[in-house]
Amino acid sequence: MVVDFNHMKEEIIHHFKGGEKYLAARMVTDEKNKFMVSRLIPGATVGRHTHDTSSEFIYILEGHGVSHVDDEETKVGPGFCQYCPKGHSHELINTGTKDLIFFAVVPEQ
Repeated sequence: MVVDFNHMKEEIIHHFKGGEKYLAARMVTDEKNKFMVSRLIPGATVGRHTHDTSSEFIYILEGHGVSHVDDEETKVGPGFCQYCPKGHSHELINTGTKDLIFFAVVPEQ
């Protein structure tokens, strides 16, 4: 399968996982995986949530923010990867002045 995220319509999800503002996502889901290119506007967050049945990988493409995985806080920017293992919690916060754009993969188990 080849996916062209550039020609997919963005889905706007307000207060994603209880977060602030909204997440804009281009997403593909099947029975085994969910993968997406998403963006957070300045001040927006992916709310803290726990991955009970899967893990998640988030690769930062553009922008700057703060990642929390469990109790660990890290400033992130392009080239950083946030990994949240199954059974752990995480959140992502856009602390920058431009959109925070990232690629995420959630392998369904």
